[in-house]
Amino acid sequence: MDFEKKILCIGAGYVGGPTMAVIANKCPQYKVTIVDINPERIAQWNSDDLPIYEPGLAQVVKEARGRNLFFSTEIDKGIRESEIIFVSVNTPTKTFGAGAGMAADLQYWDKTARQIREHSTSDKIIVEKSTLPVRTAQAMERILTVDDNGIRFDVLSNPEFLAEGTAIKDLENPDRVLIGSRETRSGLKAREELVEIYANWIPRERIITSNIWSSELSKLVANAFLAQRISSINSVSAICEKTGADVTEVARAIGMDSRVGDRFLNASVGFGGSCFKKDILNLVYLCRNYDLEEVAKYWEGVVKINDYQKERFVLNMLNTMFNTLAGKKVCILGFAFKADTGDTRESPAIFIANRLAEENAELVITDPNALKNAIKDLDGIDGKVSFEEDPYKAADGCDAIAVMTEWDVYKGLDFERIYQSMTKPAFIFDGRNILDHQKLYHIGFNVFPIGKPALTHFEAE
Repeated sequence: MDFEKKILCIGAGYVGGPTMAVIANKCPQYKVTIVDINPERIAQWNSDDLPIYEPGLAQVVKEARGRNLFFSTEIDKGIRESEIIFVSVNTPTKTFGAGAGMAADLQYWDKTARQIREHSTSDKIIVEKSTLPVRTAQAMERILTVDDNGIRFDVLSNPEFLAEGTAIKDLENPDRVLIGSRETRSGLKAREELVEIYANWIPRERIITSNIWSSELSKLVANAFLAQRISSINSVSAICEKTGADVTEVARAIGMDSRVGDRFLNASVGFGGSCFKKDILNLVYLCRNYDLEEVAKYWEGVVKINDYQKERFVLNMLNTMFNTLAGKKVCILGFAFKADTGDTRESPAIFIANRLAEENAELVITDPNALKNAIKDLDGIDGKVSFEEDPYKAADGCDAIAVMTEWDVYKGLDFERIYQSMTKPAFIFDGRNILDHQKLYHIGFNVFPIGKPALTHFEAE
């Protein structure tokens, strides 16, 4: 079959896989190939056991795979044959050298840019899909054009705004698609080619175009704003617990103000995921690079509040369980950083589990979709830890339950049955405020929500 366009995506992870699957599904006239250096991951994409869990993803992949969606390890071949290349490689936070702990680690991105240059035999449109520091496009252009071999590369910025758990819905019906380019004739022409791809299913008024630097910065700022709202309500939750206010009622009151809105105002044990912390620290590093120290401190405070919230949760457990967790058995209910995903990157549960292990608690981890990742994340943890798919078995004989992920299945558990199987006094620490706290209290639990008065059967000190 002759395809109108040949699209390549380098990187078969959480962004590249779903994004390209939806493009292929919506645009059968295009050939879409996803390549990755990891043969095991590619084999999973070609199987019925996909490497990531995302509602609706399996069906989208199944419909397009083998028709116009292909997964391969042949990166060099893909580069030669494609006209448009999406770069969706991992850009974690640096753990070494200058900017360690804050700056983005661009080694995989750099290698990919050099690989594209080496194997290109015709003009290419390069699309930044990975979250990158501002002005990275300029660096990519310099790498691609270091040899004057007559091949033109136009670099575009097309940041993803997906929320894991709703990624397919977000891709099929996004709030907006942002495409940044150089304001040159060839840059604008390349930008319009990418607009045409998305316009196959997205109304053009939702496709925003900008200069390339605005596009790169918008991704970092969007995540920083969302994380800021979570840290703001979490800081308020600490005040609520001291004053007897209810953070849910406070959030409802301020969320009804049309200037504020009610999104991202659910107090919790803290935010996680691959983007929020990484992107804020990237923004902090950028600000310090331009000597904007006060701006850097402002955004750094968002991360500090998130760390504080997780530590506060552990100390609350320690203080309320009679100042010792040693030898006590704690069920961690949920390990993914949010519901409807198996992703555990930066999950608060990792921090909580490690801190509880430091207190010599015995841990039982349960989650509907994230146990494989949990086992990897807690490999080498000091202390006694086990993993159990069945939440009833996980809670059996435990002194406490800590709710870490807002899975719907946890709301419908038979807590009468769970209470009967637990050591008394039994504690529940609801890190997501998803359970019926009054009902739990009447069953017999000592209940400790986030940002609300505790419900206990003994006199609190």
